[in-house]
Amino acid sequence: MKLFYHPDQEYHAPPTFLLRGQPAPSPEGPQRAVLLSEGLAEVGLSLAAPTQTDSPLLRRRLERIHTPRYLTFLETIHARWQALPQASEMVMPNVHPCGGGWHYPDHPIGQAGWHLHDMACPISAGSFRGILASAASAQAAAESVLSGDRHAYALCRPPGHHAGPDRAGGFCFLNNSALAATVLRERFERVAIVDVDLHHGNGTQDIFYARSDVWTGSLHADPAQFYPFFWGGAAETGSGEGEGSNLNFPLPLGSDGALFLATLETLLEALAVYRPEAVVVALGLDAHKDDPLAGFVLETEDFVQIGQRLAALDLPMVLVQEGGYPTEHLSANLAAFMRGFQQGTAAL
Repeated sequence: MKLFYHPDQEYHAPPTFLLRGQPAPSPEGPQRAVLLSEGLAEVGLSLAAPTQTDSPLLRRRLERIHTPRYLTFLETIHARWQALPQASEMVMPNVHPCGGGWHYPDHPIGQAGWHLHDMACPISAGSFRGILASAASAQAAAESVLSGDRHAYALCRPPGHHAGPDRAGGFCFLNNSALAATVLRERFERVAIVDVDLHHGNGTQDIFYARSDVWTGSLHADPAQFYPFFWGGAAETGSGEGEGSNLNFPLPLGSDGALFLATLETLLEALAVYRPEAVVVALGLDAHKDDPLAGFVLETEDFVQIGQRLAALDLPMVLVQEGGYPTEHLSANLAAFMRGFQQGTAAL
């Protein structure tokens, strides 16, 4: 398995985000990459950097999942924000078009409110460079599978699955899992995204909701009580051509490994009906009981079984890192997943 991480991801390093109305240290920072890479080293795996983080091809692929105006916003907003009188260092909007807006604004404050769905996505001077490096890492992993490798992994931070066609949210700016699926579609007719993050991947759902060429399935904490709150219900199954190609399995807060694994089995049974030719796994590790954003109570050893079960699909697969935040267990959780994945592939 080839594994990718571009060190330019360190340029996105937000010091704080807004938590329950209070500024709090952001758990989504460069330390995540350090801990995750240590987990990979524990099982004998090492990371390589993509050769480049910006290219016309990457931009074209991103425009298949994000609007051009949103990509331009991400690239230019910090400089335009800094030109405002008495502007803060971080781009953090104070107005949002709740319920939808009638028109798209020209002003940087209005655009920031339009595109930044919540207060977990501050943008600094180096953020776009780091965000693009994260996407480039996902692209490199998908290209590796496209060229014939059976499996590949992308260490992506910031993560991506809350990023929709025209917005950021939940620490996410560019949808790395959707990008990986877009690259795989250049070779495979039917691609699936299996999201095992604690949180529903609402951005991924929005991108593919009316499409049938990319099937999306997610198990996650019930949004009636948990972020992202407004998406992720079982009744959301796709629309138009995509009807039946989006499945959600919301679980109660406090769900344990046994329920998680049983639900994963149900999700994968539905996936088998779709008959995918390749799979992207949106790999969250934040279902662990000690994660700072905890909603489930999985143990480290549960990730071994998750890895084994996903490997048993025996399909070309891109593993894209989503959630999982700094604790003393984060490295061990990724090591456990990879150990299970290695065991699963060896058993095939």
